[in-house]
Amino acid sequence: MRVCFLTDSLSDLDGVGRYSVRLLSALQTMRPGLEVHVLLARKHRPTSDEVPADWTVEVALPPDYYYYMSPSRFWVSRATCTWRTYGAARKADIVHAIKDFPHSQIALDAARAAGKPCVATAHGTYTIQPLLADRHKARARRVYGKLDHMISVSNYTRSRLLDLVPPSVLDPARVSVIPNCVNVDHYVDPREIGERPWHGKRFTLAIGEVKERKGHHLSLAGFLAVADRYPDWHHFLVGRLSGDDYEAQLRGMAAEAGCGERVHFLGNIDEAEKVDLLQRAEVFVHTPVTAADGGFEGFGIVYLEASASATPALGTLDCGAEDAIVDGVTGRLVAQNVPAVTAALDELLGDAELRGRMGAAGREHARSTRWEDNAAEVLAIYDSLLKAKA
Repeated sequence: MRVCFLTDSLSDLDGVGRYSVRLLSALQTMRPGLEVHVLLARKHRPTSDEVPADWTVEVALPPDYYYYMSPSRFWVSRATCTWRTYGAARKADIVHAIKDFPHSQIALDAARAAGKPCVATAHGTYTIQPLLADRHKARARRVYGKLDHMISVSNYTRSRLLDLVPPSVLDPARVSVIPNCVNVDHYVDPREIGERPWHGKRFTLAIGEVKERKGHHLSLAGFLAVADRYPDWHHFLVGRLSGDDYEAQLRGMAAEAGCGERVHFLGNIDEAEKVDLLQRAEVFVHTPVTAADGGFEGFGIVYLEASASATPALGTLDCGAEDAIVDGVTGRLVAQNVPAVTAALDELLGDAELRGRMGAAGREHARSTRWEDNAAEVLAIYDSLLKAKA
């Protein structure tokens, strides 16, 4: 079997990149001989060291801002990149769009022209946002309705999708939930990385690009609200820094609370450093919100990575975190507001036994998620579509 994948990343620095690398690797493990052809939308982030040499990887898709291009540039990019994708689709048995709309439209058009089935993964924000935009919603609805199958990474994302696209357009039977997974062994052994700023400190940890929907304003506000009761604790924030007003707001919050030296903005870090942070953190705090533009957290692989590291996770309701955290067992799920985050964080920081219990339960929960199981379900979809087409 040869599969053509469309994605915007094969990097360890973002969730879609980690999803792509883990899923494709697991597909080859479960189906030896499966050939991987990856069409990329960008190369500004480093490729993961886990990408095998036998994958065919090429940059052939529009950049991320394709969604926002002027109409003339949009159509030129669509035509050019559909033609490139068609060339790859002709040599494949199936086309799988891991990158959301409008890149999934390119996948669908190329697959249809080549006479091949087309599958798309629905990650969250970038699946739903087009359905809320006047410019894109009619086109996105048509694309979703014509896809042979959609794979949602969470029940929350699936429910949002089906709320916006009626069953007369998108049959719910063609939208399967296959949750994200984690390779636990990757997070168990200590990393030899030398001395780092967080070593020797007790700290809470947040990971996610510094933008509104990642909810750093909630996690940081929660930490600052309890900081006086835990004077030796620090808060580390990992994620791409944009230098915008939102980042300035966060830095201002820390300074105003007198905690400028206890709140650390690390920016992007490498994989070994991330694992080391997750292993050493007392609590992982990722509190995404539904942003003003409709964005939300579709799942949050990093919650499972925290659990695999035996670190309790604090997340928010009304997003994909509901599928990643077992409330009261592997961590806590709370409302998207500062008082709720503060109360849960205070509970966790004040109870070492609870943190230990949740950390141990989290690792067991993480072990119950396997990329091989995820891949087996994806392969079953591929096989069903190819059998129906035969």
